[in-house]
Amino acid sequence: MIPLKDRIAGAPITWGVDGSPGWGYLLPRGRVLEEMASIGLSATELGPDGFLGRTPQEARQNASSAGLSVVGGFVPLLLHLPAHSKEQSDYADRAIKTLSACGSQVMVLGPELPQNGYDLSQDLSPAHWTTFERNLKRLIGQAGEEGLEVALHQHWGMAVEKPRDLERVLTNTEVSLCLDTGHMFLAGIDPLAIARSVPDRVAHVHLKDVHEASAARVRSGEITFRQGVKTGLFRPLGLGDVDIGGVITVLERAGYQGWYVLEQDKILRGKPPLRQGPVEDAAVSTRYLGELVEVLEEPGKEKGCGI
Repeated sequence: MIPLKDRIAGAPITWGVDGSPGWGYLLPRGRVLEEMASIGLSATELGPDGFLGRTPQEARQNASSAGLSVVGGFVPLLLHLPAHSKEQSDYADRAIKTLSACGSQVMVLGPELPQNGYDLSQDLSPAHWTTFERNLKRLIGQAGEEGLEVALHQHWGMAVEKPRDLERVLTNTEVSLCLDTGHMFLAGIDPLAIARSVPDRVAHVHLKDVHEASAARVRSGEITFRQGVKTGLFRPLGLGDVDIGGVITVLERAGYQGWYVLEQDKILRGKPPLRQGPVEDAAVSTRYLGELVEVLEEPGKEKGCGI
């Protein structure tokens, strides 16, 4: 059994690094990896295509040079339409080979919609779902050939967003899940209920806390997802309204041995000063998890974990 404290990683988007067009200022790779290591993280996700390196070997070397392993990567792919572009196919192949070469065991699938960003929702038709499930099965096989498990990420503004979307995936497919506490909460899905009901389907976890008042504005359409992110929709762990401690406690009790990834989506609107910026929020989250580890390791102290 690997201790919880040794299964905590970072995601580049916590440092504002995202592949969406016009997302914001992108910090350089070296700074992001150095700051991850500085707050005690032992692993990272891939980040956008090419962020860690242009080849699998470069990606592995760049992470290793910072003292980090690579434990997954968010890979957005359009699966519900029958025609696959060569660009999509090449990207999927490149991501799978890079993750495998880096020693990762999980590929996080973002079920993409044909749009830039995450500001619009779309309900898939029955035909779309049939195509989605067929392509998903094919992708699971392709990743499996490289030793990777596909973990589907329910996500705001993607093809699997709403509670009924996630329920269909759980019922009609055998795909594993990336349980993202923030995106589930935002979409009206209780992440604690998912952890309790299908812990055996959870292969990867993204941790982010959520400001409920901001989430309500996004759900109502008063503001877009991107506007919400800019104005503090996602918070460091323990400073929002999600029962993060409860989710982790339930999964650990169920025998979960995967990674917990700090993934507090950020948009940087200007170049942060050298010694300030996203690392401060990430450090708050790591301290929260450190305190939680102490609670879980001492019998009789679980009352503060939402159980």
